[in-house]
Amino acid sequence: MGMERDEALAGVAHAVRIPEIPVGMSTAAVYPEPTAAAFALAAELGYDGVEVMVQTDPVSQSVDALSDLVQEYQIPVLSVHSPCLLLTARVWSSDPLVKLARSVDMAERLSATAVVVHPPFVWQRSAVATFTPSVAELQDRTDVRIAVENMFPVKVRGAVVNSYRPHWNPVAAGHRWFTLDLSHTATSRIDAMELAAQMGDRLGHLHLGDGSGSAKDEHLVPGRGGQPCAEMLDLLSRNGFDGAVVVEISTRNVAQEERETDLAEALTFARLHLAASV
Repeated sequence: MGMERDEALAGVAHAVRIPEIPVGMSTAAVYPEPTAAAFALAAELGYDGVEVMVQTDPVSQSVDALSDLVQEYQIPVLSVHSPCLLLTARVWSSDPLVKLARSVDMAERLSATAVVVHPPFVWQRSAVATFTPSVAELQDRTDVRIAVENMFPVKVRGAVVNSYRPHWNPVAAGHRWFTLDLSHTATSRIDAMELAAQMGDRLGHLHLGDGSGSAKDEHLVPGRGGQPCAEMLDLLSRNGFDGAVVVEISTRNVAQEERETDLAEALTFARLHLAASV
């Protein structure tokens, strides 16, 4: 039964047209609404696919349930976000590397091309010790891009603290693929264009959001903060980027109508600036 589901899903994934640089919507962008609501809204607004944030919602943890949503809404899963948040500390396992392996398996079965993962927290000591070689080993065994995401420092009693290991900026670790998150560059107050240059052809995935430079990770609608969102999209379009752009904004404190408006605006922004250099 599982094999039949995977074969049927693969047929759906190939039947759905995905443009050269697809613009997806993170299921986190409708939080606290459930995963199913994200699929419905992404399809209604005309997104090219979704990124599944694996979280406490059981649907987000189930390949079978996600397969049903793909078929119901005729919209593919472009990427899977491993359950790295504090909220998901015990989802699947307490071991970040077990979570990552399960995320890769989910991505393979859903025909997704990327898995997003954070560097481990400093207190996840067993993962810290082996994270970089373990990611490399797992990457050697899959065609799915394991794209390690840039994070940000936090303030504790007024002091700036790196709560990730080896660092919140993963570039120096030398991973094969990276996710660049524009809300996180705002929070960490680093130059997003310079970070993209450091990632070079290892930049495999983009989280499109914005930020004002606040210590809070804002995930604003692109264009409403101070990040070079338009310039970044133009760069990707001109440089032959072959990954996905995923809108990851926060709508948790807004009404449904405003959520839909914000996500429609973000999609329009992405498509407009990706097309600007074509």
